[in-house]
Amino acid sequence: MGLEHILNARSVAVVGASKVPTKRGFQTIRTLLDEGYEGAIYPVNPKEKSIMGLPCYPTVPDIPREVDVALVATPARTVPSVLADCGKRGIKGAVILATGFGETGSAGKALEKEVLQAAAAHQIRLIGPNTSGMINLKSSLNLVGLKDAPKGDIALLSQSGNMALTLITEAKLQSRKGFTYYVGVGNETDIRFHEYLAFFQNDPDTRAILMYVEGMREGRKFLQQAYRTTQTKPIVLLKSGRSSTGKRSAGSHTGALAGMSEVAKGAFERAGIVVIENSDELFPAAETLSSLPPVKNSQIAILADGGGHATIAADTLTDLGVQIPELEEKTQQKLRAILPGGAAVRNPVDVAGGTDDNPDVFADCAKLILADPHVGGLLLVGLFGGYGIRFAESLSLIEEDAAHQMGKMVKKYKKPIVVHSLYNSEKPHSLDLLRYYGVPVYGSLDVACKCMGVLAQYGRYLKSYHAVTNFVFNWRTKAKPEGQQLFERAYAEGRGALLETEAKHLFKLHGAPVACDVLVHSAEEAVQAAANIDGPVALKIVSPDILHKSDANGVKLHLTNQKHVRQAYAAIIKSAKAYKADAQITGVLVSPMVAKGIEVIIGTKIDDQFGPVIMYGLGGVLVEIIKTWYSGSCRSPGGRPRR
Repeated sequence: MGLEHILNARSVAVVGASKVPTKRGFQTIRTLLDEGYEGAIYPVNPKEKSIMGLPCYPTVPDIPREVDVALVATPARTVPSVLADCGKRGIKGAVILATGFGETGSAGKALEKEVLQAAAAHQIRLIGPNTSGMINLKSSLNLVGLKDAPKGDIALLSQSGNMALTLITEAKLQSRKGFTYYVGVGNETDIRFHEYLAFFQNDPDTRAILMYVEGMREGRKFLQQAYRTTQTKPIVLLKSGRSSTGKRSAGSHTGALAGMSEVAKGAFERAGIVVIENSDELFPAAETLSSLPPVKNSQIAILADGGGHATIAADTLTDLGVQIPELEEKTQQKLRAILPGGAAVRNPVDVAGGTDDNPDVFADCAKLILADPHVGGLLLVGLFGGYGIRFAESLSLIEEDAAHQMGKMVKKYKKPIVVHSLYNSEKPHSLDLLRYYGVPVYGSLDVACKCMGVLAQYGRYLKSYHAVTNFVFNWRTKAKPEGQQLFERAYAEGRGALLETEAKHLFKLHGAPVACDVLVHSAEEAVQAAANIDGPVALKIVSPDILHKSDANGVKLHLTNQKHVRQAYAAIIKSAKAYKADAQITGVLVSPMVAKGIEVIIGTKIDDQFGPVIMYGLGGVLVEIIKTWYSGSCRSPGGRPRR
């Protein structure tokens, strides 16, 4: 069943309704009434006749009309029976606030399983348990009890009520932006993250999705849906649990798998998700992506009224993978014509005092810069918004006019503008005008740079997503029978790894180019095999008991004549026996020396949250020295293996 009947519910039963102001069963009813929810509200409490002027019903089945969703504000142990009552009334959605489930241990997990079974028996979809609730800002369906949450175009998913409160408060105090929905995902017992993504993708009022995640139960399905969603709507995500302590904390909070592994970060980014690691950048990134067009070419211009800010911005953007291109010569000439002689016009552009008595020059410069074909977006840094405060009050009106002009440029040039202002905390009207046009303004230069960086990152993804995996693993692709036999034989012999000869044969069966190796069992066979290979050869031990050949001195390289081959064979056998006296020697592999190149390692694993992934990095001895993990799907959309 879809989520429409829950997230857009037209009637609500509040189970555990209360007259006590500190109880959620009171706060929710009060907020629904105060904020003008137009649907029906049915308090449920056997001890009360009415609450806040609304008739109160002893049990859910006693409600005389159809109900879309139940807010369950009763203790954990009562939830299965409450869901059974909801089933009798025909309610198909429930929001379960209680804690004490899978996040608390084995007893809680057993109770959570019972809750899920009760819901499934009556086809009830669940938000939570262990959730702060949900809000539909569009219809004033507020099942959280949080007052005055700002309405806007960002959907918020969070596994932490406090993080949700932080983000909602930040939006209310520092932005013109707000939310379409908030959902406290909780333990993800029933409705999973990917289902919410699908709903928000199809919601016409949602322009971006903001997520705080501690752990998820079906990571592969989430990636598949995220891949579809990010092609039309950006997703911004902060996932906690990077440290061992953080993982333990997240596990006790939601009871879901947690941890920001390299696999998770790589997989999220491959799905087009903008991953944020600093909480103070989370809402600004979502605000920016919901307001502005992405940067199409990763090339940004910086317009500043001071060299220090310009230099820091250039360094920070470069660290974020953004290019700072030199402006066209004709653009530079036009800038020189309106700026003082000491101005820098190549990029970054430093007005060098040229705006001190006329901030409107910022708009003139911005127009010239955005018209430059090399530029994909503009970062304005420094004092804008504060000229009327610092220099003369009469400049405030000029700043406001410049803000109007620059705000309109975003739509005209289809290029984003992000502003950093030292005077952001003063809240001048000129900065509010920029926000009116969707231009975000930040007091932190680092945050402003990050926001421009995510616009470039999302723009790069949209340009190339078609070439990236859709995370659908083709389980129907079967190994070739001969290759399957290699594994069966290894298992039968009690081995946990294939021999090099077997692995190369497997690659060859599936079309990968491999060297023409020969397995030999004597020095004379080695000499004969080497004679049939053009150029120098390498000899390597092949043994199920010696997987790391160099550790046993089982490799000899750059052998160019019969004498050296014969001596190398004898030395390898002797070294192998010295390394492990009872080692089973399958033979020695004679291989051509390949041309010099980059040695890499490639492997696969099944990740707990995301399924099949690929490990890729520098090979050889560097494997143990440099951490070089890269993750992604094992198969492309067409089912072909990816490198």
